[in-house]
Formats: sequence, structure tokens, C-alpha cells
Amino acid sequence: MAVAIRLRREGSKDRPFYRIVVADSRKRRDGRFIEMIGTYDPLKKSDNSVIDLAKADGWIGKGAKPSETVASIIRKARLAQPKA
Repeated sequence: MAVAIRLRREGSKDRPFYRIVVADSRKRRDGRFIEMIGTYDPLKKSDNSVIDLAKADGWIGKGAKPSETVASIIRKARLAQPKA
């Protein structure tokens, strides 16, 4: 089974809101998913995404492929993460 980390569109017309989900790549964009790992709101000016990096890394370690947009969101979240 090919697993993808991608965006699932929610919200109303002209007010998009996305959930970052792990889904079988053969399922439709807004169809059934395995797990929700974050959100993305493109209409918010700053800090417009929330993602659980531990879950994302776990799924990527199992072979899930993030879409280009989700990969960009993950990169930005890692840069914003405080250095420990």
C-alpha cells in the first residue's frame, strides 16, 4: 500500500482550510484517511500551520511520501522549532 502525507480540503467556498492527513495514495483527496497529524490555514497571516513532527517523522520512517506542500510545511515547522 502506497501511503502519502497530504492536504485534505475542508471549509466553505472561498474559505479553504486544510487538514494534514496520512492516507492511502489511491484514495480521493477528501476521502478516507489513516491519521490526521496537523492543520494548515492559508488565509492566516502568520503561524498558519500546526503539525505533530513526531507523528510525521514516524510515518516518513515507515515509507510515507509527503506531498510538496506538506514537505514545505514540515521544513518550516522544523525551522520554527526551538533548539533544545
